[in-house]
Amino acid sequence: MRYGFWLPIFGGWLRNVEDENMPPTFDYAKQVIQAGERLGFDTTLIAELYLNDIKGPESDSLEAWSTAAALAAVTDKIEIMAAVRPGFHNPAVTAKMAANIDQISNGRFTLNVVSAWWQEEANQYGGIFTEHDERYDRTEEFLEVIKGLWTKEVFSFKGKFYTIENAHLHPKPVQRPNPILYAGGESPRGKETIVAGCDAYVMHGGTVEEIKTKVDGMKSLRHLAGKEPFKSFGMAAYVICRDTEEEALAELERITDVKENSGYAGYNDFTSKSQLEQQVKLYDYSVSNRGLRPNLIGTPEQIANQIIAFEESGLDLLLLQFSPQLEEMERFAEKVMPLVESKRAQRITS
Repeated sequence: MRYGFWLPIFGGWLRNVEDENMPPTFDYAKQVIQAGERLGFDTTLIAELYLNDIKGPESDSLEAWSTAAALAAVTDKIEIMAAVRPGFHNPAVTAKMAANIDQISNGRFTLNVVSAWWQEEANQYGGIFTEHDERYDRTEEFLEVIKGLWTKEVFSFKGKFYTIENAHLHPKPVQRPNPILYAGGESPRGKETIVAGCDAYVMHGGTVEEIKTKVDGMKSLRHLAGKEPFKSFGMAAYVICRDTEEEALAELERITDVKENSGYAGYNDFTSKSQLEQQVKLYDYSVSNRGLRPNLIGTPEQIANQIIAFEESGLDLLLLQFSPQLEEMERFAEKVMPLVESKRAQRITS
């Protein structure tokens, strides 16, 4: 299992807790990523939203790509995965920016391709927001353009959404043939785009059974398409690790005491403008990215057992959220990660 974490650029992950002691500042983000690198985390995901979806549109948040570039210069080992939404980006400029950050990081920059869901944000920031399936039509062209520029000496393209004429991109990314392209999607159209054009599949939080079904399904679709296997299967999850189960459940109750506020501003768009495989209720939405569904809640022993179960389901990457981020990452690295290694070793030798 590889361990990753969401970079805390929104001031937290809990819609019902006003102050999580994790300010949305570059200084805090730098502190967290450098600690994550020291603690043995493998990757960080930087979400891209121009409005704060967790604490409310009027609250501070960091921009993903400028933050990624800055963090690439102050880290050495950790993978930096920035989300990118085609409706807000020129693909040729995106390809150039990504190649540059990959050079800065010496081959540690990857992308999480997101086809967007928040119409109000698009209205405020001039993004292109269309019907669900057309968003994936655009994404497919976007991917073709950026990969063409990364791999061809001179690249031209004429499609429905983009036209590129005799474009040069130098230097190329360090990673060949391209930086890893992660993506998540639950609709048949979204999965079709990911199978055709991406390298790894990431999922919102789910139960072990739900994740196994998704992993097996995507493996089958990839095989039927005649493509190489996906490089990785990842999942978002929120962690509550405590010395006793009672303490963990008390914390769960505290953070899910739903109080509708500005942090729920995107709820209707998320549930109505995305084609989701599971119904999302306010309880699930109270923690970002359906992070409660994996049930990484309890004692270190219980959480380690659950992680082993996810490994057996085909998952190889956890994208974790903690609150407060820094302190709980340290607790997880100290108490859970070694237990997983020990249990894995016991399973192999038994």
